[in-house]
Amino acid sequence: MEYVASKPAATAWVLVSIALVAFMTPGLAFFYGGMVRAKNVLGMLMQNIFAMGLVSVLWATVGFSLAFGGDGKYFGNFDFAFMRNLTTVDALPGYTGNFELLIPVLAFFAFQMMFAVITPALITGATADRLKFSAYAIIIGVWSVIVYPTVAHWVFSPNGWLFQLGALDFAGGAVIHVNAGVAALAIVLVLGNRKGWPREAMPPHNLPFTVLGTGILWFGWFGFNAGSALAANGLAAQALVNTHLAAAAAMCGWLIVEKLKAGHATTLGAASGAVAGLVAITPCAGFVGGMSPIYIGFIAGAVCYLALTLKTKFGFDDSLDVIAVHLVGGILGAILLAFFADTKVNSLGANGIFYGGGTELLMDQLVALGATIAFSFTVTWVLAKVLDKTIGLRVSTEDELVGLDQSQHSESAYQ
Repeated sequence: MEYVASKPAATAWVLVSIALVAFMTPGLAFFYGGMVRAKNVLGMLMQNIFAMGLVSVLWATVGFSLAFGGDGKYFGNFDFAFMRNLTTVDALPGYTGNFELLIPVLAFFAFQMMFAVITPALITGATADRLKFSAYAIIIGVWSVIVYPTVAHWVFSPNGWLFQLGALDFAGGAVIHVNAGVAALAIVLVLGNRKGWPREAMPPHNLPFTVLGTGILWFGWFGFNAGSALAANGLAAQALVNTHLAAAAAMCGWLIVEKLKAGHATTLGAASGAVAGLVAITPCAGFVGGMSPIYIGFIAGAVCYLALTLKTKFGFDDSLDVIAVHLVGGILGAILLAFFADTKVNSLGANGIFYGGGTELLMDQLVALGATIAFSFTVTWVLAKVLDKTIGLRVSTEDELVGLDQSQHSESAYQ
């Protein structure tokens, strides 16, 4: 199937998508904010919205250039550093032929900036209640210059080695969710567990906040995935439909397993299940069609629920289940794509195992996952260790008991 779009239409849709994806980070703040205890809600909101400030500045300074500049296989360059040349170039390196941009480079810059912003914000759910704000600021600053642009270059840039290998990632299953999920694991292993976990119950303080955040994320994800078509065409429509169906099916899958295992279908389960489906469909959104997003979503919802047991089994405190939802969900989506991909949906993709393809795509997906996990985990763990030995990663026991709202920001959400 061929997709054709006029440049004005493509530009208009991508500009709308930029706004949709920008709205996701405040949505994530509410999603996570409702799940923490009342004494930590502002700390969680602050960490998320601060990413919009710091990461945006770093993206304009060097991040975009490192991700999309130059023709190197492994790293970008500084051609676009400090926003040089963004309004004068007609195309980015590698974006020619089938990959020609139908939008201004500046619009592509802004769209990718919103991806860069939300990725480190995802990490905050795993480190909730105990990470110093100063340490968090340094982590996401360094991470957004070293880790994120490198993986984005490998996978998203047509010159990147994983892109050229044949790995598929439509909107960031590996670049965003696996990348952030494994980074969260690395930090948690250095940071340690919350005081009292897992002996003490630490229930969400405001589930309506979490449901509100889920709705905002679901809404914004249409721009996230359908906007990644970078055109106003049938592929964008397919990605949008896939996004919704996967979230819906994942909610059902999560709740069914939760009811069978725990005896109740919970509001938190519905929210978490929907997000798990959105994560899993992210790499697949522009490469699958038909009933595939429902299958992918249902599997993701069920498997990610079962993955919740990993933290108690192995003893790491992933406070808000970032690893179960984003790391496991992202890995699952990348692997399932190797089974459900269909070139009738997107001729620039490949056929998965269920559509007449061999195992080559599966091997490519596994290589991409392995490279992303190894690189992100290693760099993040070293960074966390260095900070822990210097300024310290976590707040004092007294500050943790008081809560991050007061100890880190001298504020209270509720009077």
